[in-house]
Amino acid sequence: MLVRWTPPESERAIGLGFYATSTAPVSGTIKGEADDFVVREISSYPMPDPQGRFAVLRVRSRNWEQHELAARLEAWLGLPRNAIAWAGTKDRRAVAERLLSYRGTVPDRPISLAGVEVLESYQARDGLSLGHHYGNSFSIRLTHVVEPPTAIDVFRGATSELVAAGGVPNLFGPQRFGEVRPITHLVGQALATGDTAAAVEVYLVGLPGGSDDIGRLARLEYAETHDARQALATFPPSYRFERQILERLARGATPESALRALSRELRLLFVHAVQSWMFNRWLTARVELGMSLLEPEDGDTLLRVARDGTVPSRDPVPVDSGNLPECRETVRRGRARLAGPLIGYEMERPGGRPGTLFDRVLAETGVAPSGFRLPSFPEISSAGAWRAATIAAPPVGFRAGPGDAVVVDFALPKGSYATVVLRELLKAGAVPPSG
Repeated sequence: MLVRWTPPESERAIGLGFYATSTAPVSGTIKGEADDFVVREISSYPMPDPQGRFAVLRVRSRNWEQHELAARLEAWLGLPRNAIAWAGTKDRRAVAERLLSYRGTVPDRPISLAGVEVLESYQARDGLSLGHHYGNSFSIRLTHVVEPPTAIDVFRGATSELVAAGGVPNLFGPQRFGEVRPITHLVGQALATGDTAAAVEVYLVGLPGGSDDIGRLARLEYAETHDARQALATFPPSYRFERQILERLARGATPESALRALSRELRLLFVHAVQSWMFNRWLTARVELGMSLLEPEDGDTLLRVARDGTVPSRDPVPVDSGNLPECRETVRRGRARLAGPLIGYEMERPGGRPGTLFDRVLAETGVAPSGFRLPSFPEISSAGAWRAATIAAPPVGFRAGPGDAVVVDFALPKGSYATVVLRELLKAGAVPPSG
């Protein structure tokens, strides 16, 4: 892999430490407004049944964070907290179409939430669960592109490099860690090291460099005073989740009790985010050591490719000296992919050079596998899993938009990030090669 450009510090901080392509950076803006980023879920529809216990809604939303959308819909529909389930999270700053489900009947009147439209609804036998979809398709308008025809040529060169390299590194994109305030993994890191008080502190006041947060002054004031009652008067009303924590702290609750004000799904995001950060660092370290992201070696793990082209995390295949030739042949035939660790309490240290990588990530993050057992929050503990190190390079379409815009169209399997593809095209903030 030819590594020519260095990502900016903001990306390196979340483990995005390399590019898989060598094309030059292109000036352009992602998500200038929500309509610039359209994502449509490639859904696995639950079986319709007029007598079914579940309502399934296909919803189009604009500028809605997933958990906030679910909470507002639950309130509007008169449902209990955490009643709504979904297959996959979507970007906040986007126009997003996805399925939602809940136990009950479909709405008998239009839902009047700004920026929310129900496209279809029906009764079904079963509801959704996380991962109950195939992937997502994207239509993304890049704006303020300098010389769009030249930019398209550069973009095509980058996609050709990804095809030639055998795929796209399956990194977790920036939105996994917080689009405005990338601290989700830092909250998870504090939880995994047994410091719930620090986790609450980071969630309430964390302001990474460059963070553009409308409640910045309120956060800074709380960091100085730790007066939860006063913070409730200064934190913006839109900061619903922070205010839930502050309300409990104002009543004298412990950090553990205060954090439980958040839904299990939201708290689970913290755990998943620190696992994602560690995975990104694992991929980066592998590249820095000159190890392949495609070809396994002794100590690695493989995941089988299913008939539909997805790469389920179940049934990982350990690679050792005895099965190494067979494993490499299976990968060459496209029937398996090299996998990286989403570290959890059941994950054992691999052997060989992959074990060295494993140790390096633990040392860099200060998180041990046992930390994911989370005795204070057993409901969000994680045993760990495996994730494909790369995905097949998708066919990408480019077309000139109005004015200085370029529209990019492609689809990705579930769990993969459009922003990871886009960063290979734009390389925003990349540091030029030295010498």
